[in-house]
This record gives sequence, structure tokens and C-alpha cells, in this order.
Amino acid sequence: MRFQALRQEVAHPRTSVQLCLLGIVGGTFAALIIILFRLCVDWLRETGVSTLQSWLVEEWLVWLFMPLISVCIILFIAFLTGFKHYRLGIPFVIHRVKYFYGHIPFRTTINQFFGGMLALAGGFVVGREGPSVHMGASSSSLLGQWLRLPYNSVRILAGCGIAAGISASFNTPFAAVIFVMEVVLREYKIHIFVPIMLAAACGSVLARIVFGEVNELSFLSFTAFSQWMYLYLVVLGILLGMLATLFNRQLMRVMTWFRPVSMVWRLILAACITGSIGALLPEALGANFIDVEHLFASNPETLLLIAVLVFKVVLAVFAIGLGIPGGIIGPVMVIGMLAGAVLLLPLSYFIDVPEFTNSFALLGIAGMLTAVLHAPLAALSAVMELSYSPQIILPAMLVIVPAYVTSTQFFKNRSLFILQLDYQNLPYAISSIREALEKTGVLAAMDTNYKLFNDAPEKALTDHLEKEPTKIVIQQSKFEIDVQYKLVQYNVSLEHDAAALSYYQMEGLSAQTTLHEVYEHLKKSRSGAVYIYDQDFNDIIGVITWNILQSFLQKANY
Repeated sequence: MRFQALRQEVAHPRTSVQLCLLGIVGGTFAALIIILFRLCVDWLRETGVSTLQSWLVEEWLVWLFMPLISVCIILFIAFLTGFKHYRLGIPFVIHRVKYFYGHIPFRTTINQFFGGMLALAGGFVVGREGPSVHMGASSSSLLGQWLRLPYNSVRILAGCGIAAGISASFNTPFAAVIFVMEVVLREYKIHIFVPIMLAAACGSVLARIVFGEVNELSFLSFTAFSQWMYLYLVVLGILLGMLATLFNRQLMRVMTWFRPVSMVWRLILAACITGSIGALLPEALGANFIDVEHLFASNPETLLLIAVLVFKVVLAVFAIGLGIPGGIIGPVMVIGMLAGAVLLLPLSYFIDVPEFTNSFALLGIAGMLTAVLHAPLAALSAVMELSYSPQIILPAMLVIVPAYVTSTQFFKNRSLFILQLDYQNLPYAISSIREALEKTGVLAAMDTNYKLFNDAPEKALTDHLEKEPTKIVIQQSKFEIDVQYKLVQYNVSLEHDAAALSYYQMEGLSAQTTLHEVYEHLKKSRSGAVYIYDQDFNDIIGVITWNILQSFLQKANY
């Protein structure tokens, strides 16, 4: 029984060396895939642009046709893999983590890899964190499925893959951990936190080996400013909360308007809109941080800065709303940078604007991430890690709180991921009892001390129960095409003509399942038992009775 001891250990909801090692291995697999993805995007972007420039005389024709060519290839790949496997991105991953223990269909991962690569290289205003989360969760959960680990540990592995993917994509391990705990899993448990933290560290180390120590936002250094400006930070937060609400609502409006339109025409429309605006204003294309760096370095005029901000919002809304495979966090961060720089301009009469542009760009990221995703802690950790400056904590808090309150209380805005989940009819909320039971695999709770009888007479069963009343007794009945198992117990009813023994039909559950599946089978009768099998349906390796399940429900260690 290879890996049986490993499966037995990780079925328990506790920190262990085995679970930490799995987090490291899963995080390494996820990080390597994301690094490959980033290298492919960079190569395709450089090759594609240079090839189009050699074919086309006018520069604006390059930006016009580049999105259309990308969409044509995306549709071809979707046709090969099956259009039904086109559900992608972070909302889909949240749904799969919550309801399917992080199992991601493989063909959706193929669509996400090539679709995300083409979308990013094609100039669409989408981010690479969507593909990073999807592919990271998929690669790590596939490792768990290959090892046939209990589903509770497969879910933790999916979280490890997500953290490693984000960390390898942005070189922000701490923010990656907080994002997984705050946005995806929505819980903080130490036995989950530790392997996810190790996976994020692996992702960051591998990314630094390949891409260097400096992250892409290192140009946004934070400059401390006078305390009188703290009052303006509250105003900045309120305005960012309003902008985030507008962004979320327009995005959902586009998704609703074009829902009846087929996916083919939606993607073509997104390409036409992106190409048309890109031909007029190339600075509006893409969600690359280096483009924002070049824009800030050129000391742009106010009108250009505002125009780039407006068109970035428009292109992001249509790209994500019409189904272009990419993430939303990258565009939100770029929009936040531009919004922070624009909202700094009213202070030009009092301060030297270029000196504080980077600082307000970072604060813009914090406010937009908070209000769009409802993830204030992840936003705070992201800007602190991106700026390498703890001095940003207080100013960021003064922006994050009013942005969040303005968005949620005054404008009733919800997290964009939750809005997308509701729109796609993907459930994400689970009951507290299910959440508690899914943390423990059946291997951690099953009783292996049982006695199996093969069509034994009632007297033999009664004699055995008299000798060992606490031992579980199972009656096996073989038929021509089936084998049935029944739990045998003393009949404790007070009926006058009751039989001496009671027989409860038993259902089989895989050794990978959790106590939630046991509860679903036994909750109606509040009695009986299920048997656990490994690979062969008739190979019993343990039994879980209703009384055993009750004892786990009453424990306070969840």
C-alpha cells in the first residue's frame, strides 16, 4: 500500500511534516508552470509585435489587428478542447475549491494557459493573475489526485498552488498567502496556513531565480509626506470607492447585456473594441506595469493621463465582461495606479506632484483592490510588499478604510468575484457543519476494529455481540451480481415483538472522501454506518458509524 501512511496522516486536520512537504512539492509544480507561462507570454508578445511590424507599414495597424489575431487563435483552441470547458478564472476556481475540493477540469487548464497567453500578448486589458490562480490550483490538485490523497488535503494543495502561482507571478509571497486565506478559502486555520506559506515561498524563490530579485512594481517607491495630507487620503479613499463601484457595476452590466450573444461573437467584439481604441491610443492597451512606469517617466500631460485612465477602464470592462481569458487583479492595479496619479493633480498648487506620483499610485492600488475585491488585508499586504516600505501602512489604512466603507455601505457594492459567481450560478457558500466536517478525511475517523461475517446465522452474530459488545459487526450478503453489507447491532427498541438484532444497510465511500460525505449518508436516519474502501468497492478498510461521526462533531478542535 504505497503512500498509505501519508494519506492516513494528511486526513487529519493538523499541521504535519507530510502536509508541509506536500505544500512545497505542490507549490514548486505550480510555480514552474507559471514561470513557463510568463516566459511564453513575453516571447509571444515580442515575437508577435515584431512580426506584425514587419508585415504592416503603419504602426496603428499593428495595434488594430493584434487583438483580432489573438482572438482567432483563442477560439481555435477552445474549439479543439471543447467550448464547454471554457469556464476560467478566479471565480470558477473559488467555486471548485469550495464545492469540489479544488479539482479543476484539465481541459479548462489548457484553455487558460493558451488563452491567457494569447490575451496578454494580444494587448487586452487583462491580468496574468487569473491564469496564475487557475493553473496553480489545477497543477497542485492534480498532484493530490495522482497520489489519491484525501479530499481535505487536496483542497489545501489547491490553496498552495494558488499561493505559489500568485507569488511566482508578482514576487509577493506574503500578499499571495493573505489573498488565498481572505479571498479564496475565507478562513484562517494554522494547519492550512503553514503549507500555503511554504508554497508561496517556493513560488517567490523560483521566480527570483528566473526573473531576478526585483518585482515589476519596484519603480513605485513610497515617499513620506506631510501629515496634513492625511486628510486628503480620506477623500482619496472615498473617490476610489466610488470608482470601484462604477467599475464593478459596468462590468456586470456588460456581462448581462451580452449574455444572449454566443461566445465567438463576444470575443470578436472585445477584439474589435480593443483594437480600435489601441489604434487611437496605444498607451491604453494591456495591463503591463512597465507601460505605466514609462508613462510616469515621460511626465505626461493631464489630458493624456486622464484619457489613458478612462480607456483602461473601458477596455478592462469589455475584455473581462465579454469573456477574454485573463485576470481582473492586474487591470485593477493598473487602474488604481493611474487613478492615484490623477487624483494627486488637485494638490499641484501645494506640492511638487512628480515627487509624490509613485506614492499616490501605490495608494491607488490599495484603494481599488480593497473596494473592487473586498480584500482589505490582501490590498494592504500587497502595497507594503510591492513598495518594500513599512511607512506606507498608515497612509494605506487611511485610504483602504474609506474606500471599503464607501463602496460597501453607501453604494452597496459587493466583491467582484461574488458578483461573477452569482451571475454564473456557481455556488460558493457552504454551511458551517459542512465546512467543519470537510476538514477531516474518513481515514482519520474510521474504525478498523470490526468483525465481518459472510451470511452468518443470527445466533452466530448474537454470540459474537455477547462476547464483544463494543466491536462493530458487519454482515456480508453475496448475490449473483452484487454484494451487500449490513451493520448488525442489538435492537434497543422497546417494542413488544421486536427482534433481537437490528440490521442497517451500509453504503460504501471512497477512502478519499471526508466526514461531510458520511454525514450526508447518515443524517436522515441518524443511525447506521458506512464502510470505507480504497480502490476495490468490496475491499473494506474501515467503518464509520453515526456514533463515531457524532464524536467528531462534538470535538472543539476544528
